[in-house]
Order: sequence, then C-alpha cells, then structure tokens
Amino acid sequence: MVNAWENVHCAALELVRSTPIKQRLISASRHLTPLVVDELPSETRGSFAQLMQALAGVQPLRGEDVVVASVRKMSNQQADDCAALVVEIFGALCRAESLAQRSQAPVASVVQLRSVERPAEEFAAPALIATN
Repeated sequence: MVNAWENVHCAALELVRSTPIKQRLISASRHLTPLVVDELPSETRGSFAQLMQALAGVQPLRGEDVVVASVRKMSNQQADDCAALVVEIFGALCRAESLAQRSQAPVASVVQLRSVERPAEEFAAPALIATN
C-alpha cells in the first residue's frame, strides 16, 4: 500500500500546480496509471475504477495516448470532478494508513502516581464578595 499511497500522493501534488486543470489532470494521471486496483483498500476501489474509466474513455487520435484524448474531450467541470476524486482517494488512503499504523502501535500503559480521590477542601476556593 505504500506504493499506492506514494503514487496517489504525487498525483494530488500535481493537481495543486498553477497550470490549467486539464494539463494538471494529465500530469496527475501519469502517477495513477501504474496502479492496480487490488493494491488499494476496498473502500477506494470503486472511486479509483470510476476515475480510471473517465481517464480512458475516449479513443485516442494518432500520436496521442488515451488519457490525453479523454481529458481533451472533458469539460472543465468534468476535469474538476476527476481532480476532486483524486483528492478524495488520497484522503481515504491517508485515513487507511493512519488506522493501520494505530493498530500496529503498542498500547501505552497508564501509571497512576497519586490517588484519584482527593478531599473536597483541596478544591475549595474563597468566595468573592462584591461591594459598592
């Protein structure tokens, strides 16, 4: 999963560049196309398949690859939606990675240094009296 996380992370970083959205999406796709759906957590597989289908849905022209052709035919809104899907997948991968790390982390033990029970006068505060 580290490889998948790194690839999707790089794809997300491509999306924050200052170039036009379609150009950013094509650059981001270069990091996504090597991924295999089985490398991803089950909760991201549907979104990833949907994204890859959108990036490979158009027959390319001569000298053009399928991603460039597909992105060229997209509206800016469709390109925005694909970019948002990349970010959503990255967020899901981060959550899955975090959960995996937490489950492998050793459980810290708590050592009680003082009695929890304390006398009430320890918490007593003097009353403030307002005078005119």
